[in-house]
Amino acid sequence: MKHIFFTLLSLLTLSMSAQMNETDQAIEKSKTFSIGVKVGVPNIISINGEFVLPVLNNRFAPYVDYGSFGLDIEDTETTLKYIEYGLNIYLGNKGKGLYVGAGSGTLKNEFTFNNLTFEENGVSLQGSATTNLDINALNLKLGFKTGGTFYFRIEAGYGLGTIPDVLNFTATSGGITETFTEEIPEIPGIGTNGFAIGNIGFGLSF
Repeated sequence: MKHIFFTLLSLLTLSMSAQMNETDQAIEKSKTFSIGVKVGVPNIISINGEFVLPVLNNRFAPYVDYGSFGLDIEDTETTLKYIEYGLNIYLGNKGKGLYVGAGSGTLKNEFTFNNLTFEENGVSLQGSATTNLDINALNLKLGFKTGGTFYFRIEAGYGLGTIPDVLNFTATSGGITETFTEEIPEIPGIGTNGFAIGNIGFGLSF
């Protein structure tokens, strides 16, 4: 009798464990949308959204990042806006773990150069001028994302694009029009061939 009781108890335990595993898997698979924050380069800080498509074993996940921030470098005021959209491809089949990503990244820069010298017919004055530079890049990266309601991710890669060394622009101050050539301020992670990608992120999955 004891053997029968323990056998039934064991079967019941196994059955409950299997049901719990199935429930956990169902819950895990239902978490198709993630929203969170990324901190790093070149985004500095941005909002991130990702949707794991419920097809092809949950491997494909379109995403979008957006961030806006200001950065003062010496006599130059810089306003940067970063937007990226693309596709993450997970190597596992549950929309988590190791993945590779490819996307289009745009870094919109507005530079305000201060202490510029405007000269005309012997008249000289100090002023400032604002100009824009948009950097477009093909972003390739490798990342890892944990599962669960609260997730953590880490990414590294590179954005391939051409970035000039200087900016040529024409500005007017006090009625004087002048053409300037100014070096682009040194922004962390940005070089002449593109920009480094390195960030950590966290957020919620539903």
